[in-house]
Amino acid sequence: MKEVSRAARFGILLLVAAVAACSGGAPATFTLNSASVDSLHACPVSAKDASYALHATIDVRNGTSSIVTIKSVTAQMTLTAIKGSWLQKVGDTYEAFAWNFSPDAVAAGRSSSLKIEIPSACTSGRTPSVESSSGEYAVELTVVTSSGTYKIASKNRHRILAG
Repeated sequence: MKEVSRAARFGILLLVAAVAACSGGAPATFTLNSASVDSLHACPVSAKDASYALHATIDVRNGTSSIVTIKSVTAQMTLTAIKGSWLQKVGDTYEAFAWNFSPDAVAAGRSSSLKIEIPSACTSGRTPSVESSSGEYAVELTVVTSSGTYKIASKNRHRILAG
């Protein structure tokens, strides 16, 4: 009887080990893998609050077993450097909701490139007698989905050239 129960326990341990090995040990999740934004926007001479779309791309992976719906995307832009005269100071932030993003859902087990348009604006007080200036921004993107909220920093900076 002891031989049977010892054999049964050993069999159960083997079954548990096999199930654990098949699962890979890593949880299935939705991930943001890489993000980038337009590197440069040239603001027209004498522009005042001229609107433009900042384009961003995020590589996403849906490792879950269900479709993940993307509900919203926001961008936080933080001024990291200036050249010449600039209306803001280093450290100032600006937050904007995306005008558009696509796709709005990622199928289970699939990867996609999330394309985003973020509203921004620029002012250029430059006249022919004034030197050009620029501001460089770090961009952090927040993606709200049906599986949670995720943040990722752009691997590059966005620079606005005034004039």
